[in-house]
Amino acid sequence: MKKTFSIDIAGRQLVIETGQLAQLANGAVLAKYGDTVILSTATASATPREGVDFFPLSVDYEEKLYAVGKIPGGFIKREGKPSEKAILNARVIDRPLRPLFPEDLRNDVAIVNTVLSVEQDNSPEIVALIGSSIALSISDIPFNGPVGGVILGLVDGEIVINPTAAQREKSKMYVNLVGTREKIVMIEAAANEVSEEVMIEAIIKGHEEIKRIVDFIDGIVKEVGKPKFEYESSEVPDEIYTPVEEFAYEKMREAVLAVDKQVRDENVSKLTEEIIERFKDDFPEMEQQIAEAVNKLERKVVRKYILEEGKRVDGRTLDEIRPLSAEVGLLPRVHGSGLFQRGQTQVLTTVTLGAMSEVQMLDGIDLEETKRYMHHYNFPGYSVGEARPSRGPGRREIGHGALAEKALEPVIPDQEEFPYAIRLVSEVLMSNGSTSQGSVCASTLALMDAGVPIKKPVAGISAGLVVDENDKDRFVTFIDIQGIEDFFGDMDFKVAGTKDGITAIQVDIKIDGLTLDIIKEALEITKKGRFKIIDEVILKTIEAPRSELSKYAPKVLSTTISPDKIRDVIGPGGKMINRIIEETGVKIDIDDDGKVYVFSTETEACKRALAMIEGISKDVEPGQIFLGKVMRITSFGAFVEFLPGKEGLVHISKLDKNRVVRVEDVVSVGEEILVKVLDIDKQGRVNLSRKDAMEENEEKKNKQTKRSKYF
Repeated sequence: MKKTFSIDIAGRQLVIETGQLAQLANGAVLAKYGDTVILSTATASATPREGVDFFPLSVDYEEKLYAVGKIPGGFIKREGKPSEKAILNARVIDRPLRPLFPEDLRNDVAIVNTVLSVEQDNSPEIVALIGSSIALSISDIPFNGPVGGVILGLVDGEIVINPTAAQREKSKMYVNLVGTREKIVMIEAAANEVSEEVMIEAIIKGHEEIKRIVDFIDGIVKEVGKPKFEYESSEVPDEIYTPVEEFAYEKMREAVLAVDKQVRDENVSKLTEEIIERFKDDFPEMEQQIAEAVNKLERKVVRKYILEEGKRVDGRTLDEIRPLSAEVGLLPRVHGSGLFQRGQTQVLTTVTLGAMSEVQMLDGIDLEETKRYMHHYNFPGYSVGEARPSRGPGRREIGHGALAEKALEPVIPDQEEFPYAIRLVSEVLMSNGSTSQGSVCASTLALMDAGVPIKKPVAGISAGLVVDENDKDRFVTFIDIQGIEDFFGDMDFKVAGTKDGITAIQVDIKIDGLTLDIIKEALEITKKGRFKIIDEVILKTIEAPRSELSKYAPKVLSTTISPDKIRDVIGPGGKMINRIIEETGVKIDIDDDGKVYVFSTETEACKRALAMIEGISKDVEPGQIFLGKVMRITSFGAFVEFLPGKEGLVHISKLDKNRVVRVEDVVSVGEEILVKVLDIDKQGRVNLSRKDAMEENEEKKNKQTKRSKYF
């Protein structure tokens, strides 16, 4: 039976419908926020797949171009693989939901959000998040929710909940905030140097709205929710774990203490083999459970070092960053390069500059149609010592590239100041914790090495967390987490920014949420960390962006022509602009407002092409002198192309100062000659004179000669 529920959020009605659509899913809702409509479904398998030792959750966000009245591009004319934006939105939904499932659940769970209609004032990703939370909460799938979510903007100094499209244009930040009634479970932020104090204020205000949404969802669950199904727990039995801990606790404490990740991994691997060998006869055919017991023991040891002893497995204190180093200009032919290393995390970023015609074209459901600044991130197997082939970027790679892109976007110069398409590629060469923030640092170095006039250097670093499982109010935060601390810790709190404020945040957690005290501590220690990296590493490696671009980077010259003259510059079928490109070897971009950009590695080629364009776009006036080419010869004169596509006649009487009997005696086809515009008749025909141009040119030379006698 169809049922409808509604709540006011930011002055607009969120309407939830249940019981009509997708009735075979475990839970399904149709979520409407204005004219934005999302179908959110949650489905679970009846039993776990054999041998699965993790929770197999999948979250999809499916963009349908019909939602904004578009037909997909390309030959097939249907949606293909998810866009980068769709993948990022799926990750934003996945991150707050995943920690709220039971740790010992192994049934497959699939959450699918289908975007059916989009009104740009009402962002579909937050509607999909709320829809997913409700679909799970009313289903019979075990889930420790619900969660609610809002988008936070900062418009004219005021914090705005779920800003409209017009407000987003002016907003200094775009923050996805998700939480339960008690805690925050996810922060995803893009900001233009927003202070930690303002960010905290926004989180507090957003959480108040989230509490209302959670209360609303609880009301829906009470009316239409199903009882949760029973499942087979995958928790390691005490009869296996207890003897493993008694046998190997001290050995594990010794095994994990190492500065080098490979040494630590080797120690733990050898100890695991020893433990399996010791207990395989006691627990026959249960080697997987023994291995899981070892993993549980390692987790306990690492966490206890941090929580009880204030000590890291690599010997650092809680507020200590691993050794830092940086280098620029490593690669001779690329336009800019930067290498950043923090401990055993090492990232190489390159910069490529291109013409504005090389911007990325976007075919999605958002208002954005092009992207001038692109940041890509690669994570090869060798970076973690694994022998596996590269299969292209996955969701993680796309997500980390987008995070670094958001972090740097506020400092990228605008098109007027720096009219280039900019592509950054971050190659992770070694990975042992927070490579995304290593990418931010390496990218700042590479941009400065390339001579991109960024406004300020940006750095990023992450904070970790361990919460006492017996006393939730007791916790420890620490800076610069490495891989083992990320894996066994409770939080990866990534913050990037300049010295004047935050530019990006991304938070991953493994617990039921973060308190405001934890968030404040994380923001404070990451602030200190990024200041240290900027002052002691980035600015000591390269003080400012280079004053000149690489000799291999394209040079750009620009001019502005009347929009009415664009058609003349392009010519019929592109004939004119293609001729300029062919003769000069440049790339040309023309905006609708008449702004023209000319790109080439040779500055002289740019100047030549620009002169041709300006000549075409300007009205010809009597008295102007041009260097033209003789195109045709007749008995009464020569036709000279004095501008691309523009010809005039030099009458035989105007060819030379002396009397000319035959035109061929003075000029030949293909010869370049100086000509002066005499007049333009009513039919637009141009009369030229070589004679007058020669006389005026000689007069200028004589004046220069006389002047030189006195100076």
